[in-house]
Amino acid sequence: MSLLAFQRRMMEDVLRPLTADESMQARCADGSSVGDRAAAYIKPNRHLSAFERLEIYNRQYWFRVMAALAEDFPALEAAIGHARFEELSRQYLAAHPSRSFTLRNLGSSLPAWLSDHRDYAGERAELALDVARLEWTYAEAFDLAELPAIGAEEIAALDTDARLALQPHLRLLELRYPVDDLVLKVHQGRRSWIATNSTGEETRHPTDEEIPEVQPCDTWLAVHRFDLSVYYKRLEWEEYEMLTALANGLSLGTALETAFLHAELDPDEQSARVRDWFSNWTELGWLCSSPRLTAAISERVL
Repeated sequence: MSLLAFQRRMMEDVLRPLTADESMQARCADGSSVGDRAAAYIKPNRHLSAFERLEIYNRQYWFRVMAALAEDFPALEAAIGHARFEELSRQYLAAHPSRSFTLRNLGSSLPAWLSDHRDYAGERAELALDVARLEWTYAEAFDLAELPAIGAEEIAALDTDARLALQPHLRLLELRYPVDDLVLKVHQGRRSWIATNSTGEETRHPTDEEIPEVQPCDTWLAVHRFDLSVYYKRLEWEEYEMLTALANGLSLGTALETAFLHAELDPDEQSARVRDWFSNWTELGWLCSSPRLTAAISERVL
């Protein structure tokens, strides 16, 4: 057996899902014996058969990726319950096994997968989907790039044809449920649980707590990083629309028209809101230069 063939065979065996009692499956999908397959490339020792030695890797792979997914989506686990979350995790990981050198990317496809497999989330499927989207967005905002921000003087010099870019770590979400409070509560509880247990005191895991009913309410969020921490900021609908337009590369003038297309505000009220938005965005460092903006500023300086 070539090295490549050996690597592929072992990867296939290690990634094979566990049985209900968390053991390695005795049969392959084609009905052949996993023990015979293992014996073809693994030697037994005095204590373990080839099957048992392979099972160690099979089980540890699944224990690690299941734990990693639970670490990234604690609020999703809290929302749908531990048992349901475990089954959801098994099904998701069977469809999307780890393909990266880092476990950071393990849950990248979970929101999209859950959207197509809502039965695994039970009665709270819509809520669970919003929670999953927000928790994955948290991971993105935590480690995506940050570019040099532009200041108030640069913004004041722009005309309606200018184009702005948003920080790569800034993510915009349109949600059916206001799940930011729920997610924050679970994440803060998890940190408290870790800190408390480091002292040896007993406490309940936050996902054992009862999650209150959350009523549907259209919610628009900006998820961003500031001073190395991730924050959620609720947005007005018009503010969300304008940021989305800027993120899509529209000009400043077109973004303003898009934001207030259906708003029942007089021009003075619109102007006041825009001033407040830009003041806040500048303070948080959300705006950065696009290539067209850089060229426009250079022309004005020259």
